Amino acid sequence: MEQPFPAFIDFPPINDLRSALARLQQVPGQLLHTDHPVDPHGELAGVYKRVGAGGTVKRPTRLGPAMMFNHIKGYPDSRVLVGVMASRERVALLLDTTPDRLAERMGEAIEKAIDPVVVPREQAPCQEIVHRAEDPGFDLRTLLPAPTNTDEDAGPFFCLGLVLGSDPEEGHADVTIHRLCVQGRDRLSIFFAPDRHIDKFRQKAEAAGKPLPVTINMGLDPAILIGSCFEAPTTPLGYDELKIAGGLRGRPVELVEAVSIGQKAIARAEVVIEGEILPHERLREDINTDSGRAMPEFPGYTGPANPSLPVIRVTAVTMRRQAILQTLVGPGEEHTNLAGIPTEASIRNAVERAMPGLLKNVYAHTAGGGKLLAVLQVAKRRPGDEGRQRQAALIALAVYRELKNVILVDEDVDPFDSDDVLWAMQTRYQGDVDTIFVPGVPGHVLDPSQVPEYSPSIAARGLTCKTIFDCTAPWHLRERFERAKFRDVDPHPFAPELFPQARS
Repeated sequence: MEQPFPAFIDFPPINDLRSALARLQQVPGQLLHTDHPVDPHGELAGVYKRVGAGGTVKRPTRLGPAMMFNHIKGYPDSRVLVGVMASRERVALLLDTTPDRLAERMGEAIEKAIDPVVVPREQAPCQEIVHRAEDPGFDLRTLLPAPTNTDEDAGPFFCLGLVLGSDPEEGHADVTIHRLCVQGRDRLSIFFAPDRHIDKFRQKAEAAGKPLPVTINMGLDPAILIGSCFEAPTTPLGYDELKIAGGLRGRPVELVEAVSIGQKAIARAEVVIEGEILPHERLREDINTDSGRAMPEFPGYTGPANPSLPVIRVTAVTMRRQAILQTLVGPGEEHTNLAGIPTEASIRNAVERAMPGLLKNVYAHTAGGGKLLAVLQVAKRRPGDEGRQRQAALIALAVYRELKNVILVDEDVDPFDSDDVLWAMQTRYQGDVDTIFVPGVPGHVLDPSQVPEYSPSIAARGLTCKTIFDCTAPWHLRERFERAKFRDVDPHPFAPELFPQARS
């Protein structure tokens, strides 16, 4: 892990994307601006792949600064931002904590959740400019520079669109990030992974023959985006994830009534697309390209184009003056942090409730896109703790259904350092006694290995074998696995350029 940002810097509070960027501007190397013209179709993502995408993106890639593209070819009034959360250290900076405490910080926010509030339109910057679909010349394709990640993509995608919808029967709201492909002047397709709450709302509305009004909110306070990525059972059906962002910031998220539909929008968003998910209407994802591909997905592969997706009819687009369109490059580190840090918090809270004090930390590893792989750091204190580490792993698999593999390490192993984790696997692990298989359970729909063609043990598409790798030293042999003890010396006087301040 990199050194955390100096705690003594007194930053102004964050309440939207622009105040978040102002904070990044104060820390060298965290935000890069470029005025060099860039094509949003393929080129922009290709640039950021090399600058800072990280994650499971095909090499060469690296972790780097967030990047603002100020000159978008074909869109003279637009700018595109990418990579705001493509660094765990940067996420910590934006959430007022340190990288190793992010799961704890998110877990605390759930306990201190604050309901959102509705503000008048005059207090909503997201509606400074209004474009209605019935206006002459309205065309979503020329209004907003939705990027493509690769030349094979099904079409231009909004990759960080936070969809806000409400249960048509119960009235409660939900927010989730979904991939949205631009299909026409006023049409988007939307992809729902199984069991997403807004898709349940859509199904209810469709059964009644009615459209589901939604807003797509882009360019947000990072606390809103990351808070929205919690899933059941941490946030069950009926739980408004905007409350978590309120808990993170200590004040409510502000909403505003949409201008063209009966729904609310996030008042300080940069861009809001208003529309309705139409009942009984479906669209092939690559209808405009026939590419056969969708877009790069978090496991690191480009998925097939979906043959039948729900359709959103756009009714209006509202935005701030000089609006920023925010996107991400998948399958990069930004997805890992958005998906993984809430995963960590959910696992941490569940294990702590069941076995207080055993779990020291958890990392939803970037190799699994923040979803498939977790490293759990545990502390055995007495003989009776032997075996409880495996129980913690089972709790993790239960609380986060999309998790596939769990690696258990002792408290002297840094869960965020892959070299240290792999060292523990080589010296504290025997495959025949320290591997636990949990076959035949649901996994993640985008894992390409969970198909019957891969293994006869997989009875149906979507099922997988989950695995626990216990890389902890057995309690009765713990003395044999004590690491070499070095003197703890303050390195600052010897290398001040590397250690600008002494740390306790």
